Amino acid sequence: MCCFGIVGATLAASSGQSPWSGQGKSKVRLVSGLVEQQGEPARFAGVQLRMEQGWKTYWRNPGDSGVPPSFDWSGSKNVKSIDVFYPVPHRFADANGTAIGYEDEVVFPVKVTPEQANKPVQLSLTFDYGICKDLCIPNSADLTAVLPADLGKGDGRLIGQAVKRVPAPAGPDTLPRLGAVTAHLEGDEPTLEVEALFSPGATHTDLFVTSSEILVPVPKALGPLEDGRQRYSVVFPTAEEGAAIKGKPLIFTLVSDQGSSETTRVEP
Repeated sequence: MCCFGIVGATLAASSGQSPWSGQGKSKVRLVSGLVEQQGEPARFAGVQLRMEQGWKTYWRNPGDSGVPPSFDWSGSKNVKSIDVFYPVPHRFADANGTAIGYEDEVVFPVKVTPEQANKPVQLSLTFDYGICKDLCIPNSADLTAVLPADLGKGDGRLIGQAVKRVPAPAGPDTLPRLGAVTAHLEGDEPTLEVEALFSPGATHTDLFVTSSEILVPVPKALGPLEDGRQRYSVVFPTAEEGAAIKGKPLIFTLVSDQGSSETTRVEP
């Protein structure tokens, strides 16, 4: 087990990086570099979070407990757009049920589009996140990094590995992909039943569902994977919570050892 030093401690950084910011049981920094996308180099940053052994952090839908990470880039300069991506998470048990997130280390890829491509980008991030072991501890770090106009490979390999773990948009003929979604939203136990289609022989299959407006319960598998098909149930605790998803876009994230994908669908 490594030790990250006292809270608030920082270590020296190189060009295109921020110093590490120590948060007791974790430390975090900004990295940057060019990542190839569709045959062209794209400017990326990455929020690299390391945790001590046994500690975990949360996905955008944290599950039954915990808090999702929050990224505030409002202090940045020469920025047209910033898009944060989430690598595939996994579920794990905690004191309050099932949580969704990451352990040991995660890099959140960040695609950066400058206002003026021939000038440096100054990134300023307030990163709020929770880590848990037996208890959940809230953390906050203020990070800054300057991405030069002639940004080279830098930490592009590290960020590129994280980009490869981001679920791709599902296609009509690709696997995994979403099958039928049946909504039973009336009554005291509103439910979504979801069919997921995976590659034959896939393992570590799972489904997660998120919404930008409401917290969606963790899906439960209704049986084992059979012939590439698996069914899940999402049960909402109250009629009000079930009614709240009507007309809202939901993101269905399918994961397996053979790939991952995401589909956005609006339930009636």
